[in-house]
Amino acid sequence: MPQIPEKIHELTVGQLSARSGAAVSALHFYETKGLISSRRTSGNQRRYGRDTLRRVAFIRAAQRVGIPLATVRDALAQLPEERTPTREDWARLSGTWRAELDERITQLGRLRDHLSDCIGCGCLSLENCVLSNPDDVFGERLTGSRLMPERRDA
Repeated sequence: MPQIPEKIHELTVGQLSARSGAAVSALHFYETKGLISSRRTSGNQRRYGRDTLRRVAFIRAAQRVGIPLATVRDALAQLPEERTPTREDWARLSGTWRAELDERITQLGRLRDHLSDCIGCGCLSLENCVLSNPDDVFGERLTGSRLMPERRDA
């Protein structure tokens, strides 16, 4: 891993990419989404503060556990302007994401346990399908293999 001397306070996009493991295109994408920011030199080159390394690590850790980038952006927006997330910030934010992750784990477990039923069924019947109609929520109102929008008489 390339080392950056302590006296260097700004990184090029290539240095940030090499140190963070994120592709240059990903860093540009993060910037367009407001997750990280840079300044432009007189030659119009991007320069990132060293603390952007920690922001990128924070973003990538959240992505690895399935947190959408919009949620990450909202979390970073709660921090004072340009402040790098701390261990305490991660603990607080990850605690709020825990319920969402638990629900996703439950849904994935249901998918795993009933995926072979779809191959045998083929129709994804709303009457019986555990995946598209958990707990037969629509069974009282609808039948058939797809959920049609309800018609409202004018």
